Parts: sequence; structure tokens; C-alpha cells
Amino acid sequence: MGFSPDGKYIASSGDHTVKIWEVETSKCITIRQGHTGEVISVSFYPDGKYIASSDRTVKIWEVQTSKCITTLQGHTSWVSSVSFSPDGKYIASGSGDNRVKIWEMQTSKCITTLQGHTDKVSSVSFSPDGKYITSGSQDKQ
Repeated sequence: MGFSPDGKYIASSGDHTVKIWEVETSKCITIRQGHTGEVISVSFYPDGKYIASSDRTVKIWEVQTSKCITTLQGHTSWVSSVSFSPDGKYIASGSGDNRVKIWEMQTSKCITTLQGHTDKVSSVSFSPDGKYITSGSQDKQ
């Protein structure tokens, strides 16, 4: 779940959908369908133009049109966390396959895979300047 950068919307996940809620009215204004598994994580792009959501893949959606513009595939287990870099150039994804992947937004290509965790990666986040990534895992390291 997460707020849009302007604070006007909330994205929530569940079942096979992503829902966008208007904060002021508490109404669901759109539902995005297209995942084949339970949606675990959602994240807004820094300017609010896109949303990333994950099941065993990461899907990038245009907020205005509700169109899925790309699907990122490469993890071998559930993707538990997605996060955009502050400049919007990259997406980090953490998975039950014990890995963090960094994707280039413009090309939808995985540019690196970070290994080192010995258990599921449950969270990923970029530093405010975008130079670093943190990851949390059930391995407690």
C-alpha cells in the first residue's frame, strides 16, 4: 500500500488486483487486473504517473489510462517488495528467491541482481539520493 506523491491517492493490493482510492472521498476510482497471483506490493513512481505492482512478476501501470505498459520477469519466487528510485530511472524488486533485482525503467531490463541474503527478501528501498538500496530479509542480515 502506498500514497501517491501528491497525497491524493492510495494504491492498495490484494487478490489479483491493484486498487486506486481517492483519499478525499474514500472511493475506489479504478481497479487494475492482470496479475495471475496475489498482488503483494505496490509503489508509486516519483511523479505519480506510474504504479509498480508485484506477484511473481512486476507490472508497471500508467495511472491515467490503467494500461499495463510492461511486465518485468526474472524472479523465481514471489516478489514481496517494489520501489522506484527517486529519479524514476530504476525499480528495485525483492523476492522470495533471496535476491534483489534492479531494473532500468526505460528499457525494462534487469541491469543487476544482488545476492547475499540466505532467506526471503521482504523489503527494498532506495536512499533519498538514489545512490544506495536497502533490503530487509527473513535471514535477519
